[in-house]
Amino acid sequence: MKLNYAKYADGLIPAIIQDSDSGIVLMLGFMNAEAVAATKTSGRVTFFSRSKQQLWTKGETSGNYLEFVSIAADCDKDTLLLKANPVGPVCHTGANTCFGEVNKNFLSELESVIDERRSNPTDDSYVSKLFAKGINKIAQKVGEEAVEVVIAAKDDDIDAFKNESADLFFHYLILLRAKGISMSDVLSVLKERRR
Repeated sequence: MKLNYAKYADGLIPAIIQDSDSGIVLMLGFMNAEAVAATKTSGRVTFFSRSKQQLWTKGETSGNYLEFVSIAADCDKDTLLLKANPVGPVCHTGANTCFGEVNKNFLSELESVIDERRSNPTDDSYVSKLFAKGINKIAQKVGEEAVEVVIAAKDDDIDAFKNESADLFFHYLILLRAKGISMSDVLSVLKERRR
């Protein structure tokens, strides 16, 4: 990808960062050829900091990285669109985005709730109780729910099928988190297979 860095006096081109899953615009930064190369090599979005006059990887201080997914140039080759998966809040203010929008990624929220119930178990939490029973019970529950989905699929009750599918998906998320894997990890495998 040949980019028109010369269009701007400082040799930096705007880079719009978009959440790969939700499509929400997260922030705007500036990149030179070195920042683009560092982003592709490291897998974390890296900018050129105009104030520090050096490369800066988003999250190197806060830990709130932007995991790189893809990059595209606009029709004039003077602006970039990067898709990324945010790890934590994006804005230095602690907000989800630099534009004041809430980045609503339901799956990430659900994974956070599952992680919270695992880390801080309570007696009234189904998820906490399931984690306490261990990986074998969690895996068994996924198997049971899968069978229920198959049975519901054979009937004409679409609501029952949707409910059983939701149960399976929920328990699958619990199993993923028990193994230390997120849904975005699984989606990355699928995206890679598609290429």
